[in-house]
Amino acid sequence: MHVVLPEAVDDPARPSGGNVYDRRVCDELVDAGWILEEHLVSGDWPHPTPADQADLARLLSHLPNQATVLIDGLIGSAASALTAESDRLRQVLLMHMPLAETVPEVRVRATERSALRSARAVVTTSHWARRWVLSHHGLEPDSVHVAEPGTDLRAPATGSASSGELLCVASVTADKGHDTLVEALAQVQDLPWHCTCVGSLTLEPGFVDRLRTTTERRGIADRVSFLGPLSDPALQIVRSRTDLVVSASHRESFGMAVTEGLACGIPVVATSVGGHPEAVGRTEGGATPGLLVPVRDADSLSAALRRWLTDAALRESLRQVAQRRRSDLMPWAETAKKISEVLSAVRR
Repeated sequence: MHVVLPEAVDDPARPSGGNVYDRRVCDELVDAGWILEEHLVSGDWPHPTPADQADLARLLSHLPNQATVLIDGLIGSAASALTAESDRLRQVLLMHMPLAETVPEVRVRATERSALRSARAVVTTSHWARRWVLSHHGLEPDSVHVAEPGTDLRAPATGSASSGELLCVASVTADKGHDTLVEALAQVQDLPWHCTCVGSLTLEPGFVDRLRTTTERRGIADRVSFLGPLSDPALQIVRSRTDLVVSASHRESFGMAVTEGLACGIPVVATSVGGHPEAVGRTEGGATPGLLVPVRDADSLSAALRRWLTDAALRESLRQVAQRRRSDLMPWAETAKKISEVLSAVRR
C-alpha cells in the first residue's frame, strides 16, 4: 500500500498533531502486517504552487493501476490531481482538519469537495469533522469514517505544590488562540501561576513578536515561557509537573494536546470548538475532566482559570475525573485498526 505524506512529517522542528498521527498510524499499520511504501511530498501544502501540484500529479501517475493510496489531508484537500486519478487509484483521504473550514473561500471549498469526492473513502479524526464534511461537501455517509487519535498512557503527573503550573501545547499561531490565552492570564495575575507554552515559534513570527510585546505590556512576561518545540522526553518532563492543560484554540478537529495531557491524568480547560469536547470527553458516569469555555472569549477563559486557581474542591474533583478518563483513552493500535478496516474494504 502507498502512503502520501508531507515532507516534514518527521521534522522535530515542526511538530504537529497531524504529523504525530500520520507517523503513529503508519508504524501501527506496519506492526499489524501492512507493507507500506511512503512517498514524502514537498511543497507549501495546503497552499500549493502550480509546481507543487504538478509534482504530486507526477507521483500519483507513476503508481500502479488500482493501487491503494492513503493520502494525508494536508496534501489531499488541496490536490487537483486526485480527481484525474480517481478511476485508476483506490484513494483514501485522511482528513485531520477540513481545509475549507479554515479557509472558507469558494475556490478552496470547490477543490476540497472535488478531492473528497474523488476518494473511495475519507477518514476523519473526530465525529465533529465527519459531521462537518457531510454537511458541507455532500458525501455519501457510508464513505466517511472516524478514527480518533490514540494515546500512550503515561505516568500520572505529580503537579506542583501551588496547583498553578499551566501548560499549553500548540504551535504559536493566531489559530491556536495564544492571544486570548495571554489576555486571560493577565486577568488573573493577582493569583500564583506560571504558564509554559510548548510549540513552534517560527510559523508566524510576527504573531509571536506581538504576543511577547503583550506579555511585557501586561506585566506577565516573567510568568509566561515560550519554549518552542520539545522532544517527547523533554515534553514529558514538563507534563510531569503540570497541574492544568490549557487550550484556547480557535479551531480543532480533535485536540491531541488535550488527550496527551489526560493520559497523564492532568485536567484541562479548553475552548468548546470543533472536536475539543470529544477530546475532553466524559467518564462512564458522565463526569467531565475539565472545563469548556467559548472560543475567542478571554473573560470566560479567565473565569475558568480563576476557578481552578482558587477552588481546591474543584481541583480535587477534576483531578479524580481526569484519572478515570485516563483509563478510557483509546490506544494508537485501535486508531490504526479502524483505518485498516477502511483500507481493507477499499481493496476488495
